[in-house]
Amino acid sequence: MNTRRQPEFQLPKASFLLIIIGIVVIVSLLKSFVTIDAGEAGVLWKRFGGGVVIDKPPLGEGFHVVAPWNEVQVYELRQQEYYDKMKVLSSNGLDIELDATIWFQPEEKNLGILHKTKGVSYLERLVKPALRSATREVVGRYTPEEIYSSKRGVIQIEILDEIQKILSDQYVQINKVLVRDVTLPPTIKTAIERKLKQEQEALEYEFRLVKAEKEAEKVRIEAKGKADANRILSASLTDKILRDKGIDATLQLSQSPNAKVVIVGGKDGMPLILGNN
Repeated sequence: MNTRRQPEFQLPKASFLLIIIGIVVIVSLLKSFVTIDAGEAGVLWKRFGGGVVIDKPPLGEGFHVVAPWNEVQVYELRQQEYYDKMKVLSSNGLDIELDATIWFQPEEKNLGILHKTKGVSYLERLVKPALRSATREVVGRYTPEEIYSSKRGVIQIEILDEIQKILSDQYVQINKVLVRDVTLPPTIKTAIERKLKQEQEALEYEFRLVKAEKEAEKVRIEAKGKADANRILSASLTDKILRDKGIDATLQLSQSPNAKVVIVGGKDGMPLILGNN
């Protein structure tokens, strides 16, 4: 029995080549379309044109068309936050755990140079080492008590200044450093809190003493004023003045309906009132 083999379907070589070319064209077109979202910018890398473009501004927000053999690296321009927990030494050599946050962002006008020299991992290469180095440098100037109580705001400012010096020519903008928490050894923390409490009590006691002294001074001033007034009044009251005042008072009493007879020229020249009901 004879069997005939069915002819196999074969795609013409020309059609196969067209399909490959079509796929390449589609992929190339897709790679040519770049969309940059809000708060971002793109650095263009030219494969046949000198690499990273640094002499022109980065690509801004919106839709862009680039040659398919070139590449665009997108960077976030918004302020970013990095949190780190570090162990550092105080001025007297004690271990301190410090939680710090740094706010940073790349410099848009120098984004191409940043990409060329540091790359997308600039946080790991620049920001983190600078934060740790500056924090150790600044905290090493202060005692645990100063760090824990009174100098935290100053330390934040000094750390920020140190980081800005370190990264002054690294194309990264440092906006702020926040010292969020300071953890001391338990014994040191207890001793500092006890000392702060005693200082607060001493200040309160001193305040009460000052207040009492001021009140006492007020009483002394008032008493002195009254004494001076009485002394001046006593010095001004002569016998003639007292007699005149007595006469005036007696004459006023004589106008009362109960008075019957007024005799002027009584003892010491004072008038007498006789005949009361």
